[in-house]
Amino acid sequence: MPHLDCDIAIVGAGILGLSHACAAARRGRRVRVFERTQTPLGASIRNFGQALVTGQPPGVMLDLARASRDIWAGWAQAAGFPLLRNGVLVFARSEAEEALLDAFCRGRAAEHDYRAELLRGAQLDALYDGRFRHHRAALHGLDDQQVYSREALPALIEHLRRDLGVEFHFSTLVRDIEPGLLRSTAGDCRAGQVIVCSGHDYQTLLAEHLAALDPQVCRLQMLRVRPETAIGLRHAVLTGLSGVHYGAFADLPEAAAVQAEIRRERPELEANGIHLLVSPTPYGELIVGDSHHYGRDAEPFNAEAVDDLMLGLAEHTLGCRLQVVERWQGVYGARGAEPFSVVRAAPGVTAVLMRSGVGMSVGPALGERCIAALLDEGAWPA
Repeated sequence: MPHLDCDIAIVGAGILGLSHACAAARRGRRVRVFERTQTPLGASIRNFGQALVTGQPPGVMLDLARASRDIWAGWAQAAGFPLLRNGVLVFARSEAEEALLDAFCRGRAAEHDYRAELLRGAQLDALYDGRFRHHRAALHGLDDQQVYSREALPALIEHLRRDLGVEFHFSTLVRDIEPGLLRSTAGDCRAGQVIVCSGHDYQTLLAEHLAALDPQVCRLQMLRVRPETAIGLRHAVLTGLSGVHYGAFADLPEAAAVQAEIRRERPELEANGIHLLVSPTPYGELIVGDSHHYGRDAEPFNAEAVDDLMLGLAEHTLGCRLQVVERWQGVYGARGAEPFSVVRAAPGVTAVLMRSGVGMSVGPALGERCIAALLDEGAWPA
């Protein structure tokens, strides 16, 4: 088999792998990306395509999300995929949810420069011709973006290949890694740096190092739906349920009342980790989810009752009936002490793993900063 020499070899063509590849290639490095499937099939295309800034907690995650926002804009222009930059609408359905969103706007948003506003009364009624007036309020986060992941990632791959000279090896299994050498079914690759972005696969490569992280996975149930009547939705949509899920809100004192309300009135939502997310696609359809079930492995069996709960929430929020077009599972690495992990496994061998479901939101900037650190241009993100 041939030797495939390069400066930086990357395992995984999901959003983290592509982010590292772009950051390295922009610096003039020769980059090869190895992916075991014919096209990316993991968490990076099974998601909502939401690059959320508003939901990130102050600190490194908010910084990464803000930096990723500009990277996404550059990619969309260079690769030619649609990017919605209209923000997110977080709807309050109860007094407790409204109080949480109000507290966020008055306190944390002002303190940490989140670009967000709370819509009530006439402003709320004006949204989509009054479709959402049955809610108490809406938080409009202005910096949030959406892509259609299953089309954006292939377009990004073509951009990296065509314009930045990144070499891709699809349908290629990486069998082993050691400093300076990667062994794969396409041949051996000698590289100054090897970066492993293998998603929730904790056993194929660097298993002993990754086992020390006590890794788990999160399994999501997700749906693509068609509204019975055209909505023309141009924002991502969440509800106050997300206030106990996303770090920007979850540690505020007002979140406790929302959590208590869920446990009292809808305990089945907490039991299945459900909080509503809706993303528009370029074709008038919507991606709806999601649930959260954690464990060492992702069971293959979806529960129809969970889909029904999510559909009910979405239909109430959107004010229309929804026809299911497609169902699938998302799976991502989860339950770490931190939302991501950078593991220096050996000289010239690094693993970068997301431990939460916000890879699309922070991955572009995380890849940029890791490459900068590898090349002694900056500090490692932590």
